[in-house]
Amino acid sequence: MMPQDISRRRFLGQVNCAAISSLPILSTLLNLKLAGDAAAATSGTQDYKALVCLFMGGGMDTYNVLVPRGKSEYAEYSGARGAVALPQANLLPISPIGLSGMQLGVHPGFANLQSLFEAGQAAFVTNVGTLTEPLTKVQYNGTARHLPLGLYSHSDQQEQWQTSTPNARSSKGWAGKAADLLAGMNSKNKVSMNVSLSGQNIWQSGTNAFAYTVNTGGAVALDGYNSASTNATNPVTLRTKAVDSQLALNYQNLIAQGFNHSKGKAMEAFALFNTATAQTLPNEAAYPGTNLGRQLMRVAKTIAGRGALGHNRQTFFIEYGGWDHHDNLISSQARMIPEVDAAIKAFVDSLTALGLFNNVTLFTASDFARTLTTDSSGTDHAWGGNHFVVGGAVKGRKIYGNYPSLAVGGALDVGRGRIIPQIAVDSYFAEMALWLGVSRADLKLLLPNIGTFYAANSPSAPLGFLL
Repeated sequence: MMPQDISRRRFLGQVNCAAISSLPILSTLLNLKLAGDAAAATSGTQDYKALVCLFMGGGMDTYNVLVPRGKSEYAEYSGARGAVALPQANLLPISPIGLSGMQLGVHPGFANLQSLFEAGQAAFVTNVGTLTEPLTKVQYNGTARHLPLGLYSHSDQQEQWQTSTPNARSSKGWAGKAADLLAGMNSKNKVSMNVSLSGQNIWQSGTNAFAYTVNTGGAVALDGYNSASTNATNPVTLRTKAVDSQLALNYQNLIAQGFNHSKGKAMEAFALFNTATAQTLPNEAAYPGTNLGRQLMRVAKTIAGRGALGHNRQTFFIEYGGWDHHDNLISSQARMIPEVDAAIKAFVDSLTALGLFNNVTLFTASDFARTLTTDSSGTDHAWGGNHFVVGGAVKGRKIYGNYPSLAVGGALDVGRGRIIPQIAVDSYFAEMALWLGVSRADLKLLLPNIGTFYAANSPSAPLGFLL
């Protein structure tokens, strides 16, 4: 086995610096957030595009995000939701283009999202979820049906939202596979084009691509290593010298040689990333002091540093968890949603100031939506739900898909207000993959089930929400 064939995934783990000379010292070598050892060919592409996935871990109750507010529709909504219904008067009204016969509003904590929507810079995709095939309520209740694996299960549905393979287990995500295909668009690949603020994830894992994991302060250094430390008696200086001397050695053992090479590449990536992203944003002080605010600030700084990183294409992954509200739904969302709203506003303002708002699309995802009904103050795991996209390339102020009836026992309600999705995640993702630069011919490599919902050779877009 040649050194370049050694899988990076074997080296994930936490480094023990006391054992700096032993082979098992694995990961704080930047989680081995190694970036591509192989240099990708430069395509000469000068345009820039990035996707930002904001994953609402736990299953967000999105029928309290986008809510019917017309008299009859609100009556259906409040009748189904009971104690977890938002007061009609508190809903922030939106005026979608082309939507007739229905009035909609957003959660009162989404004031900035409301403004973005009204300005044509955001859109909603309604009743989207995992599907193996188009499904009716009759088919669901019958025997001839093919349902996603582990429907209503957190782990299964999180995996399927990230892989878009609802009928099989997979360790490769569609952003990871997209990065495999698009690596040649980047002039450098010392740092992966897939950057995660929430650790390793399936969405950004491909055959060769992986998530370069950072935190709100930037790339994470090797524990106990600091090239600026000069005090000869300082343990950090001693560890730093030990690492430097180890990197200078030539190993005859191929595995040790490969590990040493990877370690050096990881340290190069660390230095490059932190230098490239040492940006001061025009509106840095306006970011909220929440973890999500700091994460989106780091994303903005990384986008600002794209030139030094050599990236024309990037993806970012942030998981904001805690949405599994089996109780206290109203109070929990009243606390959490404004945090999301404020962080997105600051992020949008940064992109606008950088002149890159048209080049970046932020979208939401989650395990699933929640039941419309409640036993007390919360809701249970369900299925199809509502999501939003934000960006200058978004054909905004529109609702994509048909907002479902929320009446108990309605045409898509398979029990307790679990709504069958009418838009498959495959179509949602295909729209963004094509925008990012994946060819129609390669679309099925990312989304194996896309042909069930969309013909890749179609002259029209999967859903049409991106320019």
